[in-house]
Amino acid sequence: MNGARRMENGDEAVSPVIATILLLAITVLLTSAVYLMISSGVQAPNKGVPAAQASVRMLDNGYQVVTITEMNAQVETFKCKFQLIPPDEANSTTISGYTSDSDVYGVSGQNVSFQDRDAGFTVNTGDYFVIDAASVGSDSGDWIFRMLFEGSGGRSSGEIFAVTLPS
Repeated sequence: MNGARRMENGDEAVSPVIATILLLAITVLLTSAVYLMISSGVQAPNKGVPAAQASVRMLDNGYQVVTITEMNAQVETFKCKFQLIPPDEANSTTISGYTSDSDVYGVSGQNVSFQDRDAGFTVNTGDYFVIDAASVGSDSGDWIFRMLFEGSGGRSSGEIFAVTLPS
């Protein structure tokens, strides 16, 4: 038979093409399993609380505008919380919310609205808040506007910036 093995009794081998496809599939499955096991234990490094600077101005129509003039990182809107804190002697309560709230993000005519200039669902330089000072009562002066970072997965939380609103 010239050194070739003769197949008997219906013994058939898998073709080389099928064998190669099976080996590739097994390799992909094993690689995926290893990646899933390792990726759950690896997290992005904690970069801390972003820092920003803001400017404030009072408009003639009774609105206050807080503009982010400098920010060292882009932050997702759901991680940024704002607070309007009245002075101690005022008979008002703190107003707070997230920049991603449906009654805050990109709306007009609310007590507080957030305008995302690049519409990227991130808070960064150039974005601004519009406050209806007459409705809120912040036109009396000495109110503080704070923006806070609330990290997820055990990351840092803290103040991004705080400014005093003009009367």
